[in-house]
Amino acid sequence: MSTNTATASNTNAISVTDLNKTVVTQEGELTILNGISMDVKQGDSVAILGPSGSGKSTLLGLLAALDTPTSGEIFLDGVALSKLDEEQKAALRKQKVSFIFQSFMLVDTLTALENVMLPAELAGVVDAKQKAQNMLERVGLSHRLSHLPKQLSGGEQQRVAIARAFICEPKVLFADEPTGNLDKANGDKIADMLFELNQESDTTLVLVTHDLALAKRCQRQFLMDNGVLTEAVAEGLPKTLAPHCEEVS
Repeated sequence: MSTNTATASNTNAISVTDLNKTVVTQEGELTILNGISMDVKQGDSVAILGPSGSGKSTLLGLLAALDTPTSGEIFLDGVALSKLDEEQKAALRKQKVSFIFQSFMLVDTLTALENVMLPAELAGVVDAKQKAQNMLERVGLSHRLSHLPKQLSGGEQQRVAIARAFICEPKVLFADEPTGNLDKANGDKIADMLFELNQESDTTLVLVTHDLALAKRCQRQFLMDNGVLTEAVAEGLPKTLAPHCEEVS
């Protein structure tokens, strides 16, 4: 990636200015994101709440350089995404970004150890196997190294996904409904691990969720409604934001 890429004038992990995303449908132009601006400091944990269809996942994809906005600018770890071509965006993601998904997204034919090793090997980490073993031990799965995903419970699969996400020490971790497929007990364990590793590694955590209780554990909370993003105060969040947003007791 070129060293002369435009950079932001601050040290935010993420900086967004007047971000807009529109698409053309049969009914005409549809606005998905409307004038979004936000700054997220390195090491912060941020929750983005809102009902299905409000634009949360679209915003996450734009922040992670997986999609291109109609207008506006995004700086990821100081790098202006608009100045990068697709190859440079892919390189930036490999160097600075990790993901955790609701559906785990493990490779079915690889063991837990191999799944965690994969991003480290792709990044050229020399001691990928040892680091993967250490990460799996950190999430309590040292006894599951040789197990395939189908041999693991949902909670165990998500722990493998967390280990995989943190092995390359990303600057930013994007998590899309990371506890959505888990029962409350396992969901709470996964959340504990996420926030512990977030604090220990100084990784910036951007969390998309319907779960108000999970969102309140983040340092900052943002509400997405019809493509408009506003920051909220955890203590002032309503019991329900919309029919699809739930308070988990």
